Amino acid sequence: EKPLARLSDGGSLYLLASKVPGRRHAWRLDYTFEMKRQTISLGVYPKVTLALARKKALKLQQQVAEGINPCVERKETKAAILVRREEERRALTGEGPKNSFEDVARRWYETRKSDWMDSHGKRVIRRLEIHVFPQIGRKPIDSIEPPDVLEACRRIQKKGTIETAHRALEHASNVFCFGVGEGLLKADPCRDLKNLLRKHRPTHFAAITDPKELAELIRATRTYQGTAVVHAALQLMPMLFLRPGELRHARWDNFDLDNGQWLVPSECMKRLKQEKIDGDAHYVPLARQAVRILEDLWQLTGSRKFVFPGIGSSGGPMSDGTLNKALRRMGYSEDAVTGHGFRATARTLLQERLSINKDIIELQLAHEVSDANGRAYNRTEFVLQRKEMMQAWADYLDDLHDGRDDYRRNAALPTFIPVTSRSTARPRALLP
Repeated sequence: EKPLARLSDGGSLYLLASKVPGRRHAWRLDYTFEMKRQTISLGVYPKVTLALARKKALKLQQQVAEGINPCVERKETKAAILVRREEERRALTGEGPKNSFEDVARRWYETRKSDWMDSHGKRVIRRLEIHVFPQIGRKPIDSIEPPDVLEACRRIQKKGTIETAHRALEHASNVFCFGVGEGLLKADPCRDLKNLLRKHRPTHFAAITDPKELAELIRATRTYQGTAVVHAALQLMPMLFLRPGELRHARWDNFDLDNGQWLVPSECMKRLKQEKIDGDAHYVPLARQAVRILEDLWQLTGSRKFVFPGIGSSGGPMSDGTLNKALRRMGYSEDAVTGHGFRATARTLLQERLSINKDIIELQLAHEVSDANGRAYNRTEFVLQRKEMMQAWADYLDDLHDGRDDYRRNAALPTFIPVTSRSTARPRALLP
């Protein structure tokens, strides 16, 4: 490329004239500020005439004489213009101001959402959008005080959603910690607020743990008058004690009925996102009773992808509420039993009635082993013991169905006879 010709106007003003036809000629001004030589652009010729270039140069030289660096001032002016334009854009799109709580929260969400399942990430940002942003979203994050956050969470609490209030506080705290890391504020204002909200008392999935009541439920599931697919699912749910979603999404290509086993893909299990990607399939031994039910079902749905297909031609599995609706049709309220509650039923009675080692039960439930080091060192699988346990559990359910159980939860305890039943006569007063 041909060099530019420097045409001086005298002093420090000059024109860089391009020798390439069609290229623009640029005005430049050299000046010294704090003993450092610097150059600033004054525009292009002919848009900026010689007279205008001289006028600009004179103004800039006066600024230097006043102790103002023209290059720094120009950068600051451009930065202020960009900030103003960004604020105008945010106002038009409805976004929060720069470094407001909402702005920082959305940046925090963008950095974390890849670690979460999509459904979880959507719940997190939705809680913030509904419950937190309307209260403190537009405030600069460094101006928010603990009472501001507490008031926002107590508004949620007044609606009776205590858990949501605690969740919102947790999300807000994570946003503030993110802001601390970015240097936007000194400390998290949420750190001392947890105990100022009403205590959340978690509710567990309703489950039957009394053998006599379970016997009645087993009989009800085996005489269910609904569709064959739902009937089979109702029989397998207490026998396999998987989560309802894991059962509903069962696919025929994950079953080996000849050897009585089911490998639930990792992505179908309740795990963290990376564990779903890298984790092993969950091994479910199938008792003889379960194999018989599945063999019969194979004749009906074996040509479909899912073991328990939904109604219609969509090709998907049965809907989320199907099994719980079937339990309601059988007369069981949501306070009495749920599909998920069969896991608690099995966890309780396997240990209490069948004396199964709790670690074996926890592995079959796909829970972490109870070890100080977690799975780092304890990698036992108890495959043979789990096969024996699942068969013993299926046999026990058959015993309940057939009435072969005394239903006593604590057989070692004798019958309780209160002392007041000995006599209706009042005891004699003690002598002094």
